[in-house]
Amino acid sequence: MGNSTWGPAGLALLTAAVLWVGWPVHAAPLALLLLVAWVPYLRLEQVLVRQRSSGWKVFRYTYLTLVLWNLFVTYWVSYSTLGGGVTAVVLNSLLMCLPTMAFYHTKRLAGPRLGYVSLPIYWLAFEQLHLHWDFTWPWLTLGNGFAQANQLIQWYEYTGFLGGSLWMWVVNILVFGALFGLGTTPENAAPVAPLRRWLAPVLATLLPIGLSFLIGATYQEKGKSAEVLVIQPNVDPFQEKFEGTVNFISYDEQLSRLIRLTEQQMTAQTRLVLWPETALDEPYWESNFETYPKVQRVRQFLAGHPGLELVTGVTSVLAYPNKETASTTARFRDDLGYYDFFNTAVHFPSATGKAEFYHKSRLVPGVEGVPNWVKAATIDLGGNAGGLGSQAERTVYRMAAADSTLRVAPVICYESIYGDFVNEYIRNGATLIGIITNDGWWSDSPGHQQHLQYATLRAIETRRDIARSANTGISAFINQKGEIMTQTGWWIQTGRRYSVRLNEELTFYVRHGELLGPAMQVLAVLLLLGTMIRSVNRRFAAKPDEAPQAAVARMS
Repeated sequence: MGNSTWGPAGLALLTAAVLWVGWPVHAAPLALLLLVAWVPYLRLEQVLVRQRSSGWKVFRYTYLTLVLWNLFVTYWVSYSTLGGGVTAVVLNSLLMCLPTMAFYHTKRLAGPRLGYVSLPIYWLAFEQLHLHWDFTWPWLTLGNGFAQANQLIQWYEYTGFLGGSLWMWVVNILVFGALFGLGTTPENAAPVAPLRRWLAPVLATLLPIGLSFLIGATYQEKGKSAEVLVIQPNVDPFQEKFEGTVNFISYDEQLSRLIRLTEQQMTAQTRLVLWPETALDEPYWESNFETYPKVQRVRQFLAGHPGLELVTGVTSVLAYPNKETASTTARFRDDLGYYDFFNTAVHFPSATGKAEFYHKSRLVPGVEGVPNWVKAATIDLGGNAGGLGSQAERTVYRMAAADSTLRVAPVICYESIYGDFVNEYIRNGATLIGIITNDGWWSDSPGHQQHLQYATLRAIETRRDIARSANTGISAFINQKGEIMTQTGWWIQTGRRYSVRLNEELTFYVRHGELLGPAMQVLAVLLLLGTMIRSVNRRFAAKPDEAPQAAVARMS
C-alpha cells in the first residue's frame, strides 16, 4: 500500500477481504482486524486524489469496494431468494456510496482535516437513516462487526451498537494517518511515521478495550431466576413446513412435534416455553382464535402442565369493519372485506387465560414490508397485496402470577437486529428478551450464525438475558454480558432449558435511546451546508472580479 503497487482494484479487494475476515462468524480475535480494515480504502482514495483522478473514477472504485464487501458477507441472502440477494448486494452497496462520496467531496472542497472528520459523521448518519426507512437493511452496520468479540464492547450499554461504528472509523482513520498522513500530496505524507503519530491510534484502540474489560469484570448479573425452555422443531421451510411444498408435514403433525419436544425437555420448574416464528402457520383469524382445533390442542397441553406459559409464533389475520378503519397495509376481498395478515407472537398465560397478540413491526423489506407509496396505491386500487401489517407499540407479555418479575419482550426474527427498537420493549417493562425466528431460509451459511451473534449485542445494550427459539438455525440462551451460555446444533430437533436472570434496571442506552445516530445526522447536515458555503466563498475570494462580470453578462 505504501508504494501503491496494489492498484485501486487490489486495494478495494483488500478492504473487502479484511472486513469479511473480521466479521462474524470467524474466530472472535479476528474482529480486531476491523480496526484497520478501512485503511486500504482510505489509501485507495488518497492515491486517486493525488493522481488527480475524476470523481467518477473514485466512485467506481468505492462502489467496487462496497460491492465486494456486501457480497462476501451477505451472499447467503440469495439462498432464500436469488433476486433478493442480488438486489441487497447491488443496492445496499450503492447506498453506502452516499457517505463515502460525501466524504470525498467534503475533503476536496473543505480540505483534508475537515474531510476525515466528516467521514464517521456521514457514515453514522447513513446508518441511522438505514435503521428507519422503508428499505431498511442494517445487517452491515459496522458496530455489528464486533458481535462475536463482545468482550471488547461491553460499553455498548452506554452507546448502543452505533458506538462500535464510530470506534471503527476513528481507529481506522488514525492508523491511516500514522501510516500515510492525512494530506493529499506526497509532501504532506509521512511514509515512516514518528512514534508520536502512533500515540493517538494506540490510545483509541486500547482505552475502549480496557474500559470494556473493566465493565465486564465488575458487572454482576441481576434479577430473580426463572427456568425457561426454547424449542427447535427443525421443519425445513423449503420442503416441509408450508402447504404445497414437496415433503409437506401436516400442521397437525408439526404441532405434535412441538408438544412432544416440549414435554421431553421441560421440568416441574419450567415457567415459560418459547416456540419459534410461525410455529403455527395456518392463518388464524384473531376474532375467533379460540375456535381453531389446534388452539384447543394447545390449551389442552397447557392444562396438563399447570403454571406453564407459552409464547409461540403464528400467522394471524385481523378484519376491519370498513375502509375507513383499515390500515394502509390492509388487503381487500369482496367476500372478506378489509383485513391484515400479521407475523404474530401469541402469549398463552395458562390453559384458560386470554391469548395476547403482538404483531411483528420491523418487516423484511420486499418480503414482508412494502413502501408506503405502494401501500397507498394498493388500497386505492382495491388490490390484494399490501404486505404484512404491523403495530405502533411494543407489547410486553407479563406472566400470570401477580408477583412475577418475568416479563417477556416477544422479538420476532428481523426485529432483533435493531437496538433502539428492542429498547422500546425494555422501557415498557420487559425483563427477558424472547426471540422467535426461522433461520432455515439461509441454509447452513453464515446467515443464521450472524443472526445469533447480533442478538448478543441486544443483551449488552439492555443488560437482559435472551431466550432464542429458532425453527431451525440455532436456538440459544444469552446472558446479560452477551455470553452464549447454551445453544443447539444446526438442523436438529431439540430444545434447550436454562435458568435466566430477570433484570429490572435500565441501562443508559435504554433510558436515553439512540443518541449517536440523530446527533450525527444533525452534524452531517451542518457539514454539508458549511462545505458548500465555504466552497462558494473560496471561489469568489479566488476570483473577485468574476461575480460582477457574470452579472453584467446576464444583464446584457
